[in-house]
Amino acid sequence: MQTPEEFLKANGFVPAADIDRQALIALFLSEMEKGLNGEPSSLRMIPAYVGVGGKIPSGARAAVLDAGGTNFRSAIVSIPPKIEDRKNQPMPGSKGEVGEEEFYAPFAEELKRVAPKATAKKFGWCFSYNADVTPDLDARLNCWTKGIRAPSIVGQYVGKELLKRLGGGQIAVVNDTVATLLAAKATEGDKTYSSYIGFILGTGTNTAYVEKNRNITKVKGLDPDGSMIINAESGAMDKVPRSKFDEAMDAKQPDPGHAPFEKMIAGAYLGPTGLEIFKAAAKAGLFSPKAAQQLAGIGQLESIDLNNFCAAHKAEGRDNILDTVFADPNDAKVARKLGIPVFERAAVLTAIHLAAFCIKSGEGADAAEPIAINADGSTYYKTIAIPFAETVKRELDDMLVKRRNIHYVITPQVDDAPMVGAAIAAML
Repeated sequence: MQTPEEFLKANGFVPAADIDRQALIALFLSEMEKGLNGEPSSLRMIPAYVGVGGKIPSGARAAVLDAGGTNFRSAIVSIPPKIEDRKNQPMPGSKGEVGEEEFYAPFAEELKRVAPKATAKKFGWCFSYNADVTPDLDARLNCWTKGIRAPSIVGQYVGKELLKRLGGGQIAVVNDTVATLLAAKATEGDKTYSSYIGFILGTGTNTAYVEKNRNITKVKGLDPDGSMIINAESGAMDKVPRSKFDEAMDAKQPDPGHAPFEKMIAGAYLGPTGLEIFKAAAKAGLFSPKAAQQLAGIGQLESIDLNNFCAAHKAEGRDNILDTVFADPNDAKVARKLGIPVFERAAVLTAIHLAAFCIKSGEGADAAEPIAINADGSTYYKTIAIPFAETVKRELDDMLVKRRNIHYVITPQVDDAPMVGAAIAAML
C-alpha cells in the first residue's frame, strides 16, 4: 500500500519541499511583464492610476465608503489610523434587485452624514467589484459578483454617478487590494520604505505593487519618471502545475477554470481540495472501511474544519465532521499526513509570488529602506494547521534576503485596511 506521501505524488501533488521556487518566480515575472506590455497573460496587471508618493498630512481626516461584499461601511478615517462614526448597512442590491436611485441613495446619504467632519477634499471609496479603473480614479463596473442585483449600474462610472447625487465633489475609487497597499503608508511613521506591496489572502487572494511608469508600456502618455500601483489580479495566474485533486475540486466550482492560483492558496478552496484528497485516498484503500464509507457521504468540507482538524484543535461550539470520520487514531494520522501538505504548499506558493512582486519592485530595497508588505486576510493570519505567516517569512528570507539581498518587512497588521487605504487615496 502507498504511503500518504507516495499517494500525493502519484496524483501530481507537489509537496512544499519539492516546489521549484526559482522556476515559479521566473514564471510570475514573465507573466507580469507580458501583462504590463499588453501581451496575452494570465495576470491582468491593471493600472490603479494612484501612486504612493508624498507624506500623509498629519491629522488629515477623510470621508470613506467601503463596498465589497453584502454590506458596506462608511466612516471618518484619520491617520494614524483611527476610524470614527462608523456605520454598517446592507449593500444595495444584496436583499433584492434595485434600480439606480435605490442603489446610489444610501451611499450619498452616508457621505452627506460624515463629510462635514472631513478635512480631505476628496472622498475615498473602496469598491471591490469587477471594474475598470480610470485615470481620474473612477471605476466602470463590468459585472456584479457576490450576489448583488443592480443591473442598471453595470457599465456605469460609479464615482461620477455618486457625485451627481451629491451635487459635485471629488472622489478616489480604489479596489481592496490597492487600498491594502496604501494602508501600509499608515505604518510609516519615521521609517522610509523603498516600495510597497498589498496582499490579501482570505476567502480569495490578490496582490498589488508599485511599478515604474516606464515599464507600463500598454498605457500611453504616462510620465516616464513616475510610478503607480498595479493591481495584478494574481489569483488568475495559470502557470503553476496543479494536481488531480486541484482539477477535480475546480471542476465542481461555479467558475471552473477561473483563478487557478487562487484555488491553490485561498481559504475558499483549501477545504474542498482536502476533501478531494481524502475521498481519493479512501478509494485507494488508505483509510479504514468505516472512514471510507463516511467520507463518501460528505458533500462539502469547509477550510476552517480542515484547518482545525490538521491542528488537532477542537473549536468551542463547532462540531467538526472530520473528528467523527477519523475517530480511529490510525485514520486520523493518515488524514493529517494528507491534509497538512495542502497548507504547506499554500504557504510556499504565497511566498513565491510575493517574492516575485518584491523582485519586480525591489530596486534599492536595502535594510535601511526595505519593501513594505501589508498582508491582510483570515487565511494568512488564522491558519493554525501550520505556522503559516512564519513559514511565508522564512521562505521570503531565503528567496529575497539571502539569495538576492532584497530586504522587506511585513508591516504590523492594519485593522480595517481597505477603509484606511481608501482614506489615504483621498488624501494623497
